Amino acid sequence: MLSHEEVEHLFEAAANFKHRVFLMTTYGEGLRVSEVVCLKPIHIESDRMMIRVDQGKGNKDRYSLLSQRLLEELRLYWKTYQPGRYLFSGKDPNKPMPIGTAQRIYYTAKRKAGIKRATGIHTLRHCFATHLLEAGTDIRTIQMLMGHKSVSTTMVYLQVTRKKISSTRSPLDLLQLPESKNPV
Repeated sequence: MLSHEEVEHLFEAAANFKHRVFLMTTYGEGLRVSEVVCLKPIHIESDRMMIRVDQGKGNKDRYSLLSQRLLEELRLYWKTYQPGRYLFSGKDPNKPMPIGTAQRIYYTAKRKAGIKRATGIHTLRHCFATHLLEAGTDIRTIQMLMGHKSVSTTMVYLQVTRKKISSTRSPLDLLQLPESKNPV
């Protein structure tokens, strides 16, 4: 799991604008790598502030949220790259970016950002879920955004973080006890 700061460093370390927007989309929507490479411009529903994921895992369609920040980045990306059929194509504009290329983008940015922990690009999906939980989003909403059939699957993604532990109050602190007097 990466902290918010590490995710920011990862984006800053991306080799070019296309790579940065690709990583931001993966994290900002909680997408699987197979889903983000297959995104099409028609899947961006800016009027509803949602992104449609067609035929995700299990051949299920779903919606994920679209952040205002990502929308701004995607609009600039659109003006700069004029993507064709796929939002993030490979060398052939009529084919999606190969998954291997997507993984290389992540690993290169991770190395340049000096991030030693965290494994593959799927880490960004874990971060999406955990950061939403830390921000107070309920588990059922996270489940729907991630496209999980069962909430128990979503729970696997959510790790108890140091931030959550340190902000949790002991039940002893919640009691209204009289102040202790000096026993001597």
